[in-house]
Amino acid sequence: MGWHAQLTLHYTRDGERCIAHDRHTGPLRVLQRLYPEGPGVCHHVLVHPPGGIVGGDVLQLDATLDAHTHALLTTPGATRFYRSAGDSAQQQVSARLAGGARLEWLPLETIAYNGALAENRLRFELADGAEMIGWDVVALGLPAAGEAFARGRYRQQLQLPGVWLERATIAADDHRLLDSPLGLAGKRVLATMWFAAGSALASARREALLDAARTACHDSPLAATSGVTAPHDEIVVLRALADRVEPAMQLLARVWAAWRHAAWQLAPCAPRVWRT
Repeated sequence: MGWHAQLTLHYTRDGERCIAHDRHTGPLRVLQRLYPEGPGVCHHVLVHPPGGIVGGDVLQLDATLDAHTHALLTTPGATRFYRSAGDSAQQQVSARLAGGARLEWLPLETIAYNGALAENRLRFELADGAEMIGWDVVALGLPAAGEAFARGRYRQQLQLPGVWLERATIAADDHRLLDSPLGLAGKRVLATMWFAAGSALASARREALLDAARTACHDSPLAATSGVTAPHDEIVVLRALADRVEPAMQLLARVWAAWRHAAWQLAPCAPRVWRT
């Protein structure tokens, strides 16, 4: 039997302050609640004390953001899917944003170890006037340590209902996908980032987001393996492939800072745990 853990977060507004309420069962909880930008933006650091997810584990995060709240969620370290003896390990993230709410979903990378059987599901529902910045970085195996993703499977689903739905299954023996120039071209780190709104982005605003991301990609070591598009009028999506996690995270952090400024006129305020 694996761990079954659930964390429920509810953000409300009390005057100028974003108030956070949390309730958990099992080993998934809030490590810290911080206000480095003032009372209007709540930074939450989420932690899974066992340190990794194994076969049979189910981790579920549910967040509700009331009108005009602003939450930034991150993690103090990588999410690690370890080798499985046969059962799949699951992480499920679901968030609902009311009008005027803002969410920044910025966890550190996810690592699928050799032999992992992992499922990662992300779902974000945005009401009219809500907006979010999110990213997801996946490392297959431990590229920096030379440990290949030779066995196992990683499944992922990213969804903004009615706007964007992406499903992927990456099997360790699918060499056409992993190594073909039309697939991952031998790269083992995949990064996806998005800016999404609950209603259509104005053309000038969407172009500003695209231009900011393109500039960051052009100036990055990943210029040849990154790009940004607007597949729907409510979302802008950036993709990148890398050999290591670090250049992918550095690119996403630069785009995050640029999007924060372009969309919300906010200076970047990197969570403290990113620097430890």
